[in-house]
Amino acid sequence: MVAREQDIGHSEEGAALALGVNRKLDANPRWAQAIILVLLAAAGLATLLPMVNVWAISFSEAHEVFKNPMMLWPKSFTLEAYKYIFHTNVLLKSFGITVFAAVMGTFLSLVFTATGAYGLSKTHIPGHRLLLWLVIIPMLFGSGLIPMYILLKNLGLLNSVWVLILPKLVAPFNLILMRNFFWSIPESLEESAQLDGASELRILWSVILPLSKPVIATVGLFYAVGYWNDFFTGLFFISDNSKWPLQMVLRSIVIDFNMLNMGSQNTNTMNDAAHMVVQPENIKAATIIFAIVPILLVYPFLQKYFVKGIMLGSVKG
Repeated sequence: MVAREQDIGHSEEGAALALGVNRKLDANPRWAQAIILVLLAAAGLATLLPMVNVWAISFSEAHEVFKNPMMLWPKSFTLEAYKYIFHTNVLLKSFGITVFAAVMGTFLSLVFTATGAYGLSKTHIPGHRLLLWLVIIPMLFGSGLIPMYILLKNLGLLNSVWVLILPKLVAPFNLILMRNFFWSIPESLEESAQLDGASELRILWSVILPLSKPVIATVGLFYAVGYWNDFFTGLFFISDNSKWPLQMVLRSIVIDFNMLNMGSQNTNTMNDAAHMVVQPENIKAATIIFAIVPILLVYPFLQKYFVKGIMLGSVKG
């Protein structure tokens, strides 16, 4: 008994010593920590300051923007730029199309991704490796724009709102991420549900999904941001501008005002611009803020699940 207690004591001392050594090895010198903090602060400012500048321009009067476009706080506060972009129904209609694509697309993508990931997490199913490779291959090789255009044309999806959703319904990376998370859940939970007579669909709905909130929130955020920021689909597959998503309208506004600026470089026009109620820069800034605010409002509610979902979904497999 005494020998066992001595062994336990030695093992505890060894563990404590090893832990101390690991902490010393993991700890960076203070100068290294200072460099890391400076670099992170610089990266954070490089990301934040342009957005603050855009926000300030959107609420500033045109003559202030004309005199000094580099500002971090609104000068001569005004809402004229926002009144201008809401004056027509084009922006509101495109906003509704983007909201529909983001909400419906995220919901359908989560449904198909969750069911596909649950099936791929069953390693005992014959042909499991083949199915997994069929998911991985599209991550490495794409079909190209022309075959995609021909396919969507034959399916009758061109100039349709559904062309914003169906081609991107399941992302292979998100499918594998969710599959790895499902795979990390103990099989004993599923076996207990099977003994109670639960079907596979019932197990997925009542056992797996309630335990998978972190990865569902993470993958859902990936899908929502992807649908919200997508303008390539509208650019190539929607020629009717009345069905453009918000990002396409934003792109059109930016390009149109850039062309206006390129064609207005004479002195008289420059003097007139200083007395304009709204300048192109105000319009572009207000439209950008209008486009990014909704997704920024969603992110804080999912942030607590984000890191956990990424880490747990990539541990096993």
